[in-house]
Amino acid sequence: MARRVIELTAREAFLQLSRPGTHEVLRGDLALVGLPGVVFTPREGLGLPAVAFGHGWLQPVHRYRGLLRHLASWGIVAAAPATERGPLLSARLLSSNLATTLDVCAGVRLGDGEISVDPDRLAVAGHGMGGGAAVHTAAGSDRVRAVVTLAATETHPSAVDVARTVTAPGLHLAAAEDRIAPPVAHAEAIASAWAGPVQLRMLDKASHLGFAEGRHWSELLLDGRAERAAQTHAKAFTTAFLLRHLAGDRSYDALLDNDVKHAALAYQRGPLKVRPSRG
Repeated sequence: MARRVIELTAREAFLQLSRPGTHEVLRGDLALVGLPGVVFTPREGLGLPAVAFGHGWLQPVHRYRGLLRHLASWGIVAAAPATERGPLLSARLLSSNLATTLDVCAGVRLGDGEISVDPDRLAVAGHGMGGGAAVHTAAGSDRVRAVVTLAATETHPSAVDVARTVTAPGLHLAAAEDRIAPPVAHAEAIASAWAGPVQLRMLDKASHLGFAEGRHWSELLLDGRAERAAQTHAKAFTTAFLLRHLAGDRSYDALLDNDVKHAALAYQRGPLKVRPSRG
């Protein structure tokens, strides 16, 4: 019997998804399986979706703890490798670490063995250069089912170039007041080059570091600071997008399909259809 979809308005969906979900959350350490980093999971669940998250330049992974915990509360395993922390961040190496993180999530029973990840329900996401690295990971893997970037930064090798080969649905949240990675040359360029269905949203009051949580010494060098509104939008849109493409949950389509105050739909190409699950 087909599952009934509860129709919500965009505002109702935003308000629901900006709050924690119903799952109790566990925190783990990826170092236990040979890779520094953190992982947040629901307390239990088999065949769960998972996302690997790439940090921004000079940003520690704890600055994304709220987002990762939020995703886990909605039933999504969320992990972030704590690698490439120096000033010479390699997008290629961080991309490889994101792929390894997905391998770990899909290949190892988490928690006390009561948590597992479906290898056909994987996504990548990232902030700044971590967003660019996530694009590289998606380009190099046929397992990635969705990509989300926050204030994505062009990388070397070029994330714009490899975006032309990414067929997985992509959601790119750009910061209109981003002076580190101005959207036209970065997030907009990546979205325009995207091979698959893609959506670009412009957060009109956000800066580059708005998506990072708390305080950090890098704010002395980089423009912007933590912004609650940017983080709330990131939580709501990332959750809705991953639930749609990894879990087939259409309950929050109104949020993804309409303009939202302070998060205008700036560009979209192709319908963001849900891939049918196996079985």
